[in-house]
Amino acid sequence: MQASFDIRNEQGSVVVSASGSWERSSLASSSVSAGPLMDAALNAMEEPDVKEVRFAAPDLESWDSLLLASFNAVAREAVRRGLAVDTSALPDGMAPMLDMALAVPPSDQARAQYDEGFFESLGGKVLAIPGISRDVMEFLGEVTQSLTRFFTGRASFSRRDLWNVFRECGVDALPIVTLTSLLLGLILAFVSSMQLKLFGAEIYVASLVGVSMVRVMGPVLTGIVLAGRTGPSFAAVIGSMQVNEEVDALTGFGISPMDFLVLPRVLGLAIMTPLLTLYSNIAGITGGFLVGVLMLGITPAAYLDNTLSLMEMSYVWVGLLHAFVFGILIALCGCYQGIRSGRNASAVGRATTSAVVNSIVGIIIATSIITIIFTVVDI
Repeated sequence: MQASFDIRNEQGSVVVSASGSWERSSLASSSVSAGPLMDAALNAMEEPDVKEVRFAAPDLESWDSLLLASFNAVAREAVRRGLAVDTSALPDGMAPMLDMALAVPPSDQARAQYDEGFFESLGGKVLAIPGISRDVMEFLGEVTQSLTRFFTGRASFSRRDLWNVFRECGVDALPIVTLTSLLLGLILAFVSSMQLKLFGAEIYVASLVGVSMVRVMGPVLTGIVLAGRTGPSFAAVIGSMQVNEEVDALTGFGISPMDFLVLPRVLGLAIMTPLLTLYSNIAGITGGFLVGVLMLGITPAAYLDNTLSLMEMSYVWVGLLHAFVFGILIALCGCYQGIRSGRNASAVGRATTSAVVNSIVGIIIATSIITIIFTVVDI
């Protein structure tokens, strides 16, 4: 029996009925399709006396998702118009699925990206701030509880994952840290020598590069490198686990996702970032050393002596504090975006991008705050 449909108005109720075989393979050779059914139903709902939409399938032989999707589109439009929806006359396999689909509100995110005006979009972001702030505080509270369990020996995490994080954040990052730090030292030495030559004080290039790298530039550069390669990696891995429902599986097995996924990454990055910073400082000073010796004619002994003469241990500790804070910020941003990621590929991409942006902004803000504090206390 070929597919057919009937739309009629019975005393204020639009009855949408389908008969025959409503499968894609059957409709391919039929003149009936889902489009005319939905158009006719929507036109019938325009009548002023319509208060209800009823679905029926009196002689339905077979059906698939095409008919269900068509009924769902008509039902959602009815709900949007404030009309009642009755699915009691549908087959047992179709009615519960349609009711379940209607119980879940449609996602308007994609449409809103194109339909919202500037002020509407801005207002939505402002109104979302309290909810985001509450969510961030809940996440930080969960991380704090996880750290408490770790220090009391009750955290459930894999030590192998912790060592993998050490390797990913440490050994695997050495090439890019070496290159960027060496070039930064070269740039600092070359730019500063252009001005110091005017006063015949090229020798102070050594102390300028050394103090700059150790106190601020080394930690900041290392933090930005890790924010670009490690933070988004955390977000992508955990976000992919959200998509594959692996995080839900951990919860189902009684394993805390915060302990198993977030804790090793926070600890690993908090420990490895200061160590990488020390290495970055050496690489940056080496870059300045090459410029001083090869281009400015400073002897190696004089360069090293000038570097060490103005270097204070407090500068090293200040730099390591910067690095420690940066490591925690990068790990928290990456893990937060991953844990709170949506359950599709585009959501993982947005989480990865947000992890990079949030990490870099956090590094800049933290650097400003720490610098102001140490300037006030004269350290």
